[in-house]
Formats: sequence, C-alpha cells, structure tokens
Amino acid sequence: MNPSSDLVNRLWRECAVLRKDGVTYMQYVTELTYLLFLKMCSEQKDESRIPESYRWEAIRTAGETEVLTRYKQLLIDLGDGTKIADRSIVAIFNNASTVIRTPANLRKLIAAIDDLHWFTAERDAFGDAYEGLLQKMAEETKRGAGQYFTPRVLINMIVGLMKPRAGEIIQDPAAGTGGFLIAADQYMRDQTDDYHDLLDSPRKITFQLKQAIRGLENVSDTFRLLLMNLHLHRIDPDYLDLNDTLSPTGQQAAFKNANLILTNPPFGPAGSPPTRDDLTVTDRVSSYQLPFVEHVIRALALGGRAAVIVPDNVLFDDGRGRLLRQMLMERCDLHTILRLPTGIFYAQGVKTNVLFFTRSQEEAPTEAATQAVWIYDLRTGAPAYGKTNPIGDKDFADFVQAFGDDPLGRSARTDQGETGRFRRFTREDLAARNDNLDITWLKAESADPDDGLTDPDDIAAAIETHLVFALEEVRGLVEELEREAPLAALEEVEA
Repeated sequence: MNPSSDLVNRLWRECAVLRKDGVTYMQYVTELTYLLFLKMCSEQKDESRIPESYRWEAIRTAGETEVLTRYKQLLIDLGDGTKIADRSIVAIFNNASTVIRTPANLRKLIAAIDDLHWFTAERDAFGDAYEGLLQKMAEETKRGAGQYFTPRVLINMIVGLMKPRAGEIIQDPAAGTGGFLIAADQYMRDQTDDYHDLLDSPRKITFQLKQAIRGLENVSDTFRLLLMNLHLHRIDPDYLDLNDTLSPTGQQAAFKNANLILTNPPFGPAGSPPTRDDLTVTDRVSSYQLPFVEHVIRALALGGRAAVIVPDNVLFDDGRGRLLRQMLMERCDLHTILRLPTGIFYAQGVKTNVLFFTRSQEEAPTEAATQAVWIYDLRTGAPAYGKTNPIGDKDFADFVQAFGDDPLGRSARTDQGETGRFRRFTREDLAARNDNLDITWLKAESADPDDGLTDPDDIAAAIETHLVFALEEVRGLVEELEREAPLAALEEVEA
C-alpha cells in the first residue's frame, strides 16, 4: 500500500473521536497540525527549539488530570514570540487554541498519532499524507472548499506546462495550503537533482531555498496549514506572509517582478474593496477574482508568465471586467484559455477556466501583446466529475498535447474546427465580440453539467454556489449603475 495513503486513512479515521464533540473537519485538521508538528520534531530529534515541558514525550506522558491543561498552555506559549525565538514555530502556533473538550479525547488522539510510526517511511511520504488530509477535508466540506484546496492533478498539469526553472521567482498571491508552491518546488528539484546542481554556487542555493518561493495568504487558519504543508515538503521561504494581496502588502517589492505566477484566487464577493492604489482598473469591484487578475498582470516581470484559475464571469463581465480583459490583452499575450469541466473543485457548480498568459517584454507595448487566443473546451460533453469520479491525468492528456512544450504558448498548434475542442480566435474576432472571451461552439447533450449530479450534498452545494455567483452579478450591476448615474447627470447638466 502507498505509505502516504495508509497514513491518510488512519489519521482520518481518528476524526470520529472528535466529531461527536461537534468538531468540524477544518478544526480537526488544524488540531492535527499542532500535534503532528510536535511528533515530527521528536522523530527528527530536533526539539531544541521547543521548551522541554512542551515536547512530545512530555505531552504523551502527562497525567490524565494535567494533559489538557498543559496542552492548552503549550498552544499559548509556542505562539508567543517573546517566549519562542523560532519564527516558524511562532507562526504555526500563532493564536492557536484547542477544540478538544476532554482529557480522554486528547489522550486518544495523542495515542493514535504516537502509534503511527510514520517516520519509518520517507519524509516526502508524510508530506504527501498531510496534503492528503487537506484533500479529505476539502471533499467533506464542499461548500467553498475549492477556495483553499486545488486538486493536485490540476496543479501538476499546470506546473508541467509552465515549466518553472531554478533561479526564477515563483509567486502565488492566494497561496491557500500551498499546492502550487509545493508542486513548483518539486518540479525544480526534479530538474536539478534535488538542487544538488546548484551547490557549486552558494548564492544560487541560498536564493533557491529562501527567496525563490513567495506567497501570500489572508486566512489565518489556512496560513497555519500552509506553513505546515511547506515545512513537511522542505520549503521554508523568507517571503511568505499572512496578509491580503489586495492591501498595500501586495505592492511590496517582494511581490513584484515575479518570473512565474501560479494561483487559484478566491471566488465570490469580497469583504471590502482593494486598498491598493495601483489597482486602477478593479479598485471598486465587488468580487475577489478581478483585482487578483490585475495584481498578476502588474506583479509579473517583463517576459514573465502566469497560469491563473478564474470563474466564468471573468471572461464575460462587462464594465470593469471588460476593461480588465482589454488591459490583459494589451500588456500580456493571453495565448491560451482552458475551459475546465465542473465538479473538479469540491465546491460543486463552480465553472472555471485557466488563463495562460505572458507579460510583454515592453513596459508599455506599442501594439497589443495578444494577437490571438487559443481556447480549449474541456467542459462541453465532459462526464460529471466529483468525489466518486475524480478527474485524472488522462483527462488532461489531449489538452497537454495540444498546448505543446513551449510554456509561452508558442508551440505549433492546429485549429480543430467546429467539431474539435481546440480553436484559435484572432484579436479582431474578440474585438467584434466586445472582448467577451466566453466562447463556446460545441453542442452539449445536457444543458447544464450539473444535471449529472446525483449526490444530495453535491446538488445542494451546486445550488448554493449558483446563488452566490448570481448575487455577485447583481451586486456588480448595481455598482456599475451607481457609477454611471453621476456621470450621466453631469453630462446632462453640461448639455
């Protein structure tokens, strides 16, 4: 059996211990993060950074009456930067608290983890196991889960096409639990003999290990999972921040001039408008995804490339959405759009696409960088994907072949015509459509891919998702009307 799969299943079964106390899957995985970190330090013989009374053995052998009290104090103290010098430990335990109510339940969880002996397997196997727990959590919490967990098969496909190279700055401005950053790091390790090819240059190896990987995540609990996931995959970057990309933090030098940006920004209404002064096109929109796309455009170095997952409305929204698409095609070569099937994210009903684009080599291009856009429709006629029918590598094989080997989208390609899935549309074609990129040509047997859903939870999640996006569309329309009304009144007065 795959060691990581075995670990995932064994750890996940222990969730039943806490579910009876009303603990959510997210809370369970977060709780595991604290305990697994202590266990891992013990297995690695690397506990010098942790006070002796809070080390794994001390917690494991604590008496029934004191184990929960000591554990609660441990969570407080290890997150206190005045008591703990190691910043990674403080970040993982920052504002930590436990949802365990009884010493008996804590004892059961500690015993279950202690019995795993998971370090008899390779370290990477446990890193994969932790990521497997995050996937399990996403599967069990469909509503909104796709906002923080992108399926690994999709990530690996995108990373394989974008071909990250050692020495490049790789950024994810909506890092979630770190899937894109981990996959990019692994791809580069595979290309450089686990970075041994860089050992002849201390500067190169230092840059690769500490500065190449950069990310922002705005949700504190997700950031905690991100830190743990990266730590288990041997990634400890200097430029990883708990902050909002749409705040002034996203303008900092550390998050500019990226050679490659890979991201799945959050979908849905934002809590508040962006507070950055450089997002001039999307500064007052009501959704996250539009300003995130503008961030990517502005954060790319000249000649840099990106792959961004976006919902359908980014392709067709009028007003600021259309202005953003025009900006994108002026400054970047938007060479490929992949229309993804529904059901591959755990939030059912979300219709998404991958935008592949390359920043122009000129700061202010004299002509539009995009001359033509290739669109691959993997959605029409696709089976109903979901928990019982997950998408796999084979489902992306034809698209990967059609995309070609060039990460800039310049490989020789063939327009497959009205009966094929891959077609080319010139800039003139798009202008005639008012720059609406929501283009379909294949005929679907079903009017809606959601028609194939059978699981009641999947159906309910799909309905909820559609309502959220419909509300967002209404809000966007109201905002457009409110902006246009004063201008129309002013023009009438001037007339």
